[in-house]
Amino acid sequence: MIVRHTTHALRRSAPALAGLWLGAMMIASGQAQALTPVEVAGNAERANVPDGATLDKQVALRAPRLISFGPKDEMFIGSQAGRLYRLQPPYDRVDAEIPLSGYPHSAVVHEGYLYVATTERLYRTAYTPGQDVTEIDFERVADLPGGSGHASRSLSVGPDGRLYVALGLQGNCSAQRIAEDVAFENRRGGVMALDPSHETPEWTPYVSGLRNPIGMAWSPQGALYLNNNGPDHWGYEAPPELLVRAEAESFHGMPWYQWNEGEWQRDECIASAPPAGRDTLTPPVTTFAARSAPIGLTFLPNDNPWQVDMVTAIHGSWATQASGGRASRRPPKIVGIRLTGGGRQGKVVDLVSGFQAENGERWARPAGVAYRDGALYFTTDSGDTGLYRLTP
Repeated sequence: MIVRHTTHALRRSAPALAGLWLGAMMIASGQAQALTPVEVAGNAERANVPDGATLDKQVALRAPRLISFGPKDEMFIGSQAGRLYRLQPPYDRVDAEIPLSGYPHSAVVHEGYLYVATTERLYRTAYTPGQDVTEIDFERVADLPGGSGHASRSLSVGPDGRLYVALGLQGNCSAQRIAEDVAFENRRGGVMALDPSHETPEWTPYVSGLRNPIGMAWSPQGALYLNNNGPDHWGYEAPPELLVRAEAESFHGMPWYQWNEGEWQRDECIASAPPAGRDTLTPPVTTFAARSAPIGLTFLPNDNPWQVDMVTAIHGSWATQASGGRASRRPPKIVGIRLTGGGRQGKVVDLVSGFQAENGERWARPAGVAYRDGALYFTTDSGDTGLYRLTP
C-alpha cells in the first residue's frame, strides 16, 4: 500500500588473487595530465581544463547534489537545501524549484513517475514533462533505514527496471549490513533494490560491505559501478577510496576488511566475525587517494570528447596531515576513468582541477556529474555553488 505524504510546500562475487591486479591498479590520487588554466565564464574564478575546453557556470543553486535526466532532456538536481531543482535545455535557469523535506539527495523519472530518495523514505508522484509539482503531490512508496550519519540516499534505475538505492553505514566500524538476516533499520552500507510495480513495494538486498557508496552508475553492458568513501580511523593516507564493480549479492569487505597496499587487510576496529572471508573479496576497479570523497559517477558514450569511459566528482575531504590544517585538504577535482580488463580495472586521469588554493581555500567542491550531447555537467555544493558545464 502506498501512503500519501502529508507535508506542505509550494510547488555476489568470485575469489580473486589480488597480486594479479597490482600492475593494473592506478595511483590513488589520479594520473597527472596536461591541463590548461582558464577563466570560468560566469564567475571570477579560474580552473584547469583539457586544452581547448571551456568551463562555465550555468546557474546558481543552493547546495546542489546528484544530477539525473528525465524525458525530453529535463534535468533534475537534488540538494542539501530541501529543494529539488528542474532545468530545461540549455540548463541555464531553474524551471521549477520543488521544496521537499528530509534531504532530497537524488531523483529519477521512471515509467511515468518522478521518484525522490530522502534519508528515510522513497517518494513518488505521477509525472509528465513540464508538469507543476508540489510536495503534497508526493506519495510514500517505501521506508528506508534512516538515522544519523551518512544521510544521503542515491537513487538509480537498473537495466531490469527496478529502483536501486545506495546508503552508507552510520560510522567507520558499524556492524550494519544489507542482508535478509539483518533488521531492516540496520540495513546500511551498500545497495538495495525495489520493484515499484508491486502493490506493496519492498526493498531487497543487492550489494553489501561498503562504508558510504554515493556515486552509482550502470555500464552499457548492465554492470553496476559504485564509488565508496572509506573510513578515516586509519590515519590520513589510508585506506584509499574505492571504485568497485558490484555484482548481485557481492560483499565488499567493510567494515571488517579494508583494501590497502594492494590487498585486503583485516580491520581490528570491529570484533565480530565477518560475513565472508577475504578470499571471496574482489579487488576494486581502481582507487582514489584517502579522503578524496568521490561522489557523483556516470558513464559516457564511446564518442565522448574526453576519451574516458566514466567520470566522477572528487569532493575533497578534510585534512590529510595531523597538523596540516586547512592547507592539507585533499583537493577537489573532476576525474575520468579509462576501463580495461573487461571493465574490471581502471586508470584515473584528471579532467578539471584548480578548485583549491595552496592555503586550502576552495571555491568549489564538485558533487554530481552528468553528460549530455558532448557536454559534461557537474554541481558544486560548497563555495560558488551551482551547476557547471565543461565543453570541448
